[in-house]
Amino acid sequence: MTLRCVVATANPDKATEIVSVLSELGDVELLGRPADVGDVEETGDTLLENARLKALALCEATGEVAVADDTGLEVDALGGAPGVWSARYAGEGATYDDNVEKLLVELGDGEDRTARFTTVAYAAFPDGTEVHARGEVLGVITRSPRGDAGFGYDPIFAPDEAGGRTFAEMAAEDKNAISHRGRAFRALAERLAEAGLL
Repeated sequence: MTLRCVVATANPDKATEIVSVLSELGDVELLGRPADVGDVEETGDTLLENARLKALALCEATGEVAVADDTGLEVDALGGAPGVWSARYAGEGATYDDNVEKLLVELGDGEDRTARFTTVAYAAFPDGTEVHARGEVLGVITRSPRGDAGFGYDPIFAPDEAGGRTFAEMAAEDKNAISHRGRAFRALAERLAEAGLL
């Protein structure tokens, strides 16, 4: 059984990772987000709420199964910030570099640099079926950016399982094997398979 679905994200970096992970997991036909579908306002207070908003909006707009995610970086010394505001931490329209710079300034020379990346992956079906899953990876915030791969906070997040490397210092397949997004979408695929939907 082939699952045909629209990837809801408007972020091309995220879309590449989602397609890469889902393509390994089963018979999936992935459709790009239609250019004529506007941005979905992320008005939720949680990652789950925002992922659901995006999946439902794209499902309704296209009549197709839609998969979406929302991701947050939670830094312990900052009380869990930036969290649900990760993409907009330095303000609306902030670049990846803007967000990284603000986070490093906020942390300063503090010794407590533990953090976690969390992704909620969500699938919405035209018949009203909804399935979601969560993925998490623990790590630390480095004192300066390292590496040229990845995107977002990848140059300053060193997962505990990566021997000190940041996500930006890892090959895409190595990152996907342990990343929050990889774990969330693999868990989502398992739930879809258990429900006979994949």
